[in-house]
Amino acid sequence: MFLLKQLVMLVLSFLLLVGCQTNETLSDENNLTNDRKELVGDSKKIEGDETEESELEVQEEIELDNEVEATIEDEVFVERYEIDPVSWRIKSLDDSDDQVILLTIDDAPDQYSVVIAEKLKELGAGAIFFVNGHFLKSEEEQNKLKVIHELGFEIGNHTMNHPNMSDLSEENQKREIIELNDLIEEIIGERPKFYRAPFGVNTDESRAIVGQEGMIFMNWTYGYDWEQEYQDAEALAKIMVESPLLSNGANLLMHDRKWTAEAIENIVIGLRERGYEPIDPREIKIN
Repeated sequence: MFLLKQLVMLVLSFLLLVGCQTNETLSDENNLTNDRKELVGDSKKIEGDETEESELEVQEEIELDNEVEATIEDEVFVERYEIDPVSWRIKSLDDSDDQVILLTIDDAPDQYSVVIAEKLKELGAGAIFFVNGHFLKSEEEQNKLKVIHELGFEIGNHTMNHPNMSDLSEENQKREIIELNDLIEEIIGERPKFYRAPFGVNTDESRAIVGQEGMIFMNWTYGYDWEQEYQDAEALAKIMVESPLLSNGANLLMHDRKWTAEAIENIVIGLRERGYEPIDPREIKIN
C-alpha cells in the first residue's frame, strides 16, 4: 500500500513538471511570435516611410521640371529688329548704332545642321534654320529638328520639296508651304515665323500664302557656300568675313554642308572681330 502511494506521487510529480515546461514553451513561443509581429510592423513602417520619401522626391522632381518648362515657355523676347522687305536686311527698331548681322542656314536638318547649331549655341550666336520637308521623313530626321529647336534656334520654312515656286500652280505652292508648316508644328509644337523660297524665287501667290500664314519672307544679302571655290572651310570663312557686301544689317546665307559646319566657328569669330554681332532672330518683329 505504501509503495502504491509512492508510485502515484511520482507519476503526479512527473505530470506536473511536464505541464510547467509546456506552459513555459508556449509562453516563449508566444513571446517570439509577438517579437516577430513587432519586427514585421517596424519593417512595414520603415518601408512606408521610404515609400513616402521616394514619392516626395519624385513629386519634387516633377515640380522642378514643370518650373523649368514654365520658365522656358514664359521667356519673353523684346522686339528690337525688323526685316526690310526690299533689301532683306536687318533694321533696328530703336535706331541703335550696334552693328548686327543675321545668320541663316538653309536645307536643314540634312546632315550637319545639328553640328552647326551646337557650335552656334556654344558661341552664343543666334540663327534661323530653314527646313525642307524632304529632310523630315524619318523619326531620326525629325529628332534632329527637335534638337535644333530645343537649343533655342528659330525654325523657318524652306518648302516641302525645294521646287522653283514659279513652276508650280497656286494650289501646289500652297501645299509646299502649308504642309511643311503643319509638319513642323507637329514636330516642335509651333509654326514657323519665317519663310525663304528655294532659289530666292518669290511669286505673288507665295507672298499671299506667306502673309495668310503670318510669316515673314526673306531672301539674303550674300552667301557663297554653294560655289565650287568656297567648298572649303578656310576659303568659306575668309569670304564670309571679308565679303564687300558685309555691312550693318546683312542677312547671311549658308547651307547644311560639311565645309560650312567646319567653318562656322571662324565665321562667327571673324565677324565679331570686325565688330558685327549675330542677332537672336526671336527679337525680330513679326507682322
